[in-house]
Amino acid sequence: MQNCQRLLKDAKLPVGKHLSSFDFTLVDGVSKPLVADLITQPDWLKHGGNILLFGASGLGKTHIASSIGYGLIEQGHKIKFVAASAIVQQLQQAKRHLRLQDELVKLDKYSLLIVDDVGYVRKTEQETSVLFELIAHRYERHSMIITSNKSFEQWDELFDDSTMTVAAIDRLVHHATIIHCEGESYRRKTALNKSK
Repeated sequence: MQNCQRLLKDAKLPVGKHLSSFDFTLVDGVSKPLVADLITQPDWLKHGGNILLFGASGLGKTHIASSIGYGLIEQGHKIKFVAASAIVQQLQQAKRHLRLQDELVKLDKYSLLIVDDVGYVRKTEQETSVLFELIAHRYERHSMIITSNKSFEQWDELFDDSTMTVAAIDRLVHHATIIHCEGESYRRKTALNKSK
């Protein structure tokens, strides 16, 4: 129990975003059995498999990613949840101080890195190159869950260089479960349901 508390503290997952509190009837493209399987059968972590969650803002991508994180922590896995903009800044700073490799290795202690809201990373060569370094470094070694409001077709808006876009996508999808969330805003629907 103590170990679980320590893992939870380190993970920095958004509070309360558990599988039990997600209403799957409000979102198309994702089902409770699929998410439950990813938690109860975490073999994908062994070969650095990824989960890619796409969909418009407000469809519960972060909630789904977090619920997988909570479920895996209960099984003793080390998880880290981080906003894409924050990890990119952290890695950029490390790169400026010639410590990028050390920083990437430090993240290896997490069997799963949840990178939230990749679609909001600004398209600058400095930002996208460290994001690419992170994806390349973890490829087939350690898993990632990436949430994005931009589909792969729009990832040219993220990466400065189309060759880098292709290479990043290639590595991410190689061993991936891809989930496309569709529908009206989950947040708005939940708020409306509560107000009834």
